[in-house]
Parts: sequence; structure tokens; C-alpha cells
Amino acid sequence: MIYPWQADDWSRLQQLRGQWPHALLLHGQAGIGKLRFAQHLAQGLLCEDRRENGEPCGACVACNWFAQGNHPDYRIVVPEALAAEAGLGNGAEDKAEKADGDEGKKTRAPSKEIRIEQIRGLLDFVGVGSHRGGARVVVLYPAEALNVAAANALLKTLEEPPAGVVFLMVSARIDRLLPTIISRCRQWPMSLPAPQAATEWLAAQGVEEAPALLAEAGGAPLTALALASDENRALRDWTLKQLAAGPQCDAFACGEALQKLPVPLVLGWLQRWMYDLLAQRTAGAPRYFPQASAALTRCAAQADASAFARFMRTVTRQRAVENHPLNARLVFEELFLGYRELFA
Repeated sequence: MIYPWQADDWSRLQQLRGQWPHALLLHGQAGIGKLRFAQHLAQGLLCEDRRENGEPCGACVACNWFAQGNHPDYRIVVPEALAAEAGLGNGAEDKAEKADGDEGKKTRAPSKEIRIEQIRGLLDFVGVGSHRGGARVVVLYPAEALNVAAANALLKTLEEPPAGVVFLMVSARIDRLLPTIISRCRQWPMSLPAPQAATEWLAAQGVEEAPALLAEAGGAPLTALALASDENRALRDWTLKQLAAGPQCDAFACGEALQKLPVPLVLGWLQRWMYDLLAQRTAGAPRYFPQASAALTRCAAQADASAFARFMRTVTRQRAVENHPLNARLVFEELFLGYRELFA
């Protein structure tokens, strides 16, 4: 099933059924349920008794196969790391992965990219006819995880698409896709849910402080749901208090307390706080941490504009290398020392 806020997207998408594109690029903010939407759409395309609104029946042979993850006309391609973490993938793809060598897979960490071997593994799938006489569907998630070699290999297939094959590409960072890939897809921007609808859904999931968490998640309900059960929430709150202290921020205590956390996670907290500082300074309305409005107002009034611009460039540069094997403690100490200098 799709999420409640996706009903309008689903209805509008049915207008394409007369001339369904060979490649559909579903893009939008992370945490709004694009993958589930793509999977539901794939099931609808494969369903042998679908309803008038395109919904899968859920009872036919094709739907049962899809639910069990072994429909012969369906493939999902995800990075190894994501497949291991979320249980995505399918048997056919797993067999294609073995072409990379079983010995090598035992000694290296799961890849965070979609690799060329995975795209090559699709060639047999797209090159033969449908098992059930209908469509064949491929979901790629996230599309921005395609490395350069994989993207170029996929491009050749998108340029000369086999008959009856539909690619559903899902992306939260369309800016990271090759322009040539984008140009060969029908783009479909996914809507961000209305705050009230998202808050009601979160409340139905038993989430407390739903409005605050939704604001911190940038309006994305699935991200807010993950934040509600985040084991690092206490450290996040402590870090925000340090940032709210402005010139009294203890950079070395931050390095000590946060050193075991992933660098991208802490950088995300810092970037959202900096965005709100700028928003408070210019528009007087923070986006991510409205509950910290008083502290943001105080810090924004004390911060030096030139130092603010320099520090934002530093944070952006650090984002570019956030997944490298860096010493987290040193990274955090440098960042929070730089933050404190905003108020010098």
C-alpha cells in the first residue's frame, strides 16, 4: 500500500497509462515514501487483474509472487549495503552479484554504490521475453547511487529500451544524476505531504512531539518517524544545547562526546542548525528547530556575517568527504571550534 499523502500522486500518474514511458524518474525529498510508491506501482504494472484506478488486486498469481519477492518479471537494484541493511534485493540479482567473485565479497565491505556488475546483471533479464506475457519492471533505488560506469552502462539500455520493459528510478538527489540519464526519463516530482496530514499520520504511529520532529525532518514523515526512535536522540539534544550556547560552545567536549557517531549524522545536525541561524537572521522563522527560536535569535544577533559565510564553506567542504575514513573526533573538534569563532 502507498502512504495516505501519495493518493494524489497516484491518481495523477494514472493519466500516463495510455502512453506509459519506458523510464519513469520518481524524485523528491528523502523520507516521503518514494520507494514504497515505486514498488506499489511495479506491482500494479505486473498485476493480472488490476483495478480501474491502477491499484493491484493483491490476490492474483502475479501479486502473490510479488509479495513473496520472486516475481520472474520484476527486479530491484539497490546498493549492497542497503540490501543487507533493509533486506531489499531478490534472488536473481543475488545470482548476478556472484559474478563479482565470492572470495572478494568476503573480504570487502558492502558497496554503497550501484555497480556496473549489477547493471550488467540486468542484461539477461531485459533481453528475454516476459514470463507472464506482460510487462517487465525494474526498480533502481536510489538512482543517485549509480557510479559512473554503472550509469553509462544503464544509459545504453535507456537509449534503446527493449519492448515491454519499464524502468522505475527513484531519487532523492536528482542533481547527482547524469544529465543524459535524466533526459531519457519521464520526470515525476513526488509531493511533500501537507504538515497537518503528516502530523496526523505520525500521531497515529504513536509518535510524541510529532510537529517538532516533522519540522526537524524538513516535513518528511518517514524521516520524522525514524527520528522518534533514534538511539542518538539524547546526544542530538545535547549537541543542540552546545550550539545554542554560541560563544560558550565547548568544542572539545563535543569532540569527546560525539566521536563514535557517523560524521554525516553530526554534519546533518550542524547544517540544519546553520540553516536556521541564517533563516532567523533574515526572515525570523526557523525551519528545522522552531522550538529553539529564542536561542537562534540570540546566536544570530551575535554571529559575524563574514565568519558565518566562511564557516558555511567549511561545512560544505566537509560534506564532500564525509564518508571518507576520517578521525571523527578531530573533525568534530575542528568544526565546533570554527562554529565558536562565529561569535568572536
